[in-house]
Amino acid sequence: MRAQYPVSDESIRQLESQLTACRFPKRYRLIREHAYSKCAYFIEKGMTRSFWPVNGDEITTSFSTEGGLVFSMDELYYGKASEEVVETIEETEAYRIALTDLTRLWETDLGLCNWGRIIHQNEYRRLHRSHQERLTLPAKERYEAFRQQFPDVCRRANLSYIASYLGITLSTLSRLRAAE
Repeated sequence: MRAQYPVSDESIRQLESQLTACRFPKRYRLIREHAYSKCAYFIEKGMTRSFWPVNGDEITTSFSTEGGLVFSMDELYYGKASEEVVETIEETEAYRIALTDLTRLWETDLGLCNWGRIIHQNEYRRLHRSHQERLTLPAKERYEAFRQQFPDVCRRANLSYIASYLGITLSTLSRLRAAE
């Protein structure tokens, strides 16, 4: 946490006092479509992917690994049930915090508020870059950019999830990987 933004020891203690350690099996849905989870999860070990269910398909929107924070933006910011699903793709150890507690900490602790802002600022940049790459780069360059940005995900995630994230077919991704 401190590497992204300096947070005081007291702020860390306040945050830690609200966390509950959890373990989840592979393919467990932390956040479900059309549901309220009421929680956010700090990923300690393992990996998740976020996706939109669309006409029977799953469109991968992001991956989170150790050090990541996952929650429903729809729920946190707009008070609505999630449109997105967050599922573990490995056995995952995480710390759960109620969204009400996280919001209260952001409202009352300037250090944690700025830390949260930095997390969201970085996520916005990642989303913006991903959108730009999907619209402007050929498949090979999209994959190369993904490999550079997320080398750990490339080693750990199912290829179909990566292809979905990149907006390419699995066969195209397989050809790109074979040409490496």
